[in-house]
Amino acid sequence: MRSIQARLSVGLISVLVIVGLVLAQLSLWLFEMGLQRYLEAGLRNESENLLVAMQRGPQGLQLDQHRISPAYERPFSGHYFRIDFPDGHWRSRSLWDLELPVPDQSGLYSGLKLGPEGQLLLVLRADYRRLGQPLSIIVAQDYTPVRTSFQRVRQIGLGMGLAALIAVLVLQRITVTRSLKPLERTREQIAQLQLGQRSQLDSAVPVELEPLVAQINHLLLHTEDSLKRSRNALGNLGHALKTPMAVLLSLASSERLRDQPEVSRLLREQLEHIQLRLSRELNRARLAGDALPGVQFDCAGEIPGLFATLEMIHGGHLSLSYEVAADVRLPWDREDVLELLGNLLDNACKWADAQVCLTIVEHEHGYSVWVDDDGPGIPEDARQAVLDRGSRLDEQVDGHGLGLGIVRDIVESWSARLSLSESPLGGLRVTIEMDKRV
Repeated sequence: MRSIQARLSVGLISVLVIVGLVLAQLSLWLFEMGLQRYLEAGLRNESENLLVAMQRGPQGLQLDQHRISPAYERPFSGHYFRIDFPDGHWRSRSLWDLELPVPDQSGLYSGLKLGPEGQLLLVLRADYRRLGQPLSIIVAQDYTPVRTSFQRVRQIGLGMGLAALIAVLVLQRITVTRSLKPLERTREQIAQLQLGQRSQLDSAVPVELEPLVAQINHLLLHTEDSLKRSRNALGNLGHALKTPMAVLLSLASSERLRDQPEVSRLLREQLEHIQLRLSRELNRARLAGDALPGVQFDCAGEIPGLFATLEMIHGGHLSLSYEVAADVRLPWDREDVLELLGNLLDNACKWADAQVCLTIVEHEHGYSVWVDDDGPGIPEDARQAVLDRGSRLDEQVDGHGLGLGIVRDIVESWSARLSLSESPLGGLRVTIEMDKRV
């Protein structure tokens, strides 16, 4: 949910900033262009007034000083003109001893500077004919005060725009947070499903989430029903086989096979092996109980029951111990972890002389699981071959199984790592390294 909210926030911020900057720059540009068009009209009117003020005199063209604005008489007043004609040129006293920049063509020009004070000029050049002579009248106005006011307006506008943007972002975050609350509640309920604290998701959700929640609830019901049927079928099968197994064992020990001792021994061993495996599977099904599908493995709550079951199966001649922090919870399916640890510990119990130890450690990047025993172990040159082939030691030593097929399937589904090494207890150490799930 945070990822969605972050993407929405970043996306909206980007859109608002880009659109805001484009609109601000476009508005300011249009405003400045309109202002310059307005000032251009004034300059063109000034040039026409200067054209009218030109009259024929005794020595040719002359400028009637009474018809020009007094601003052209004050030095650096911000209003300037220059008139070029074939016999010479005139310029306003406001230029003092400076020269007015002369554009190459007629029209409006901005950005030209004048004098040491660096006045920013808006210059208009207009070409006329007066009394049969070509004239070029250049009028200019100091654009600096207008530009300064324009910059002040721009700063105020940007400040107001930034304040509006912040307000919009705050309102947007509040709106997005409130809109995504149902997703957050659903996420929390899914986390509760993983912890085994609920069996269904609340159906009171927005219309957009109803199909998803309905499908999840349907899947949970179907999975739970399938698990119950499987456990019931396993229990029924076990109970149904108990009587035939007892009859077969009795028959294998009866006098009818006294003349065939080898057949009697093999039949009895195989039946005892089947009975042991049947008993172990029934104990495992009973240990699984009515756990919810997807429940994570709570080490403090599950391991004591697992060890109690192992003690019932293998008797009290072994010392079974475990070292696990009380708050460690493996983020994998409870049934898979029970299957994994059950196989590894069952093998360790069968091979151990007197001691079996389980250690689960949580570290920064994941979890480490060690199963140690004090049995004969596996020669170093045979360990990798056992892992590569996925073989079982019960194919090599009668009546003893490592169950690597099941263990490897589970480990591979977790993208974990399985290795065999020498145990500090003197036997075999099975190590599983699991990375944390995001």
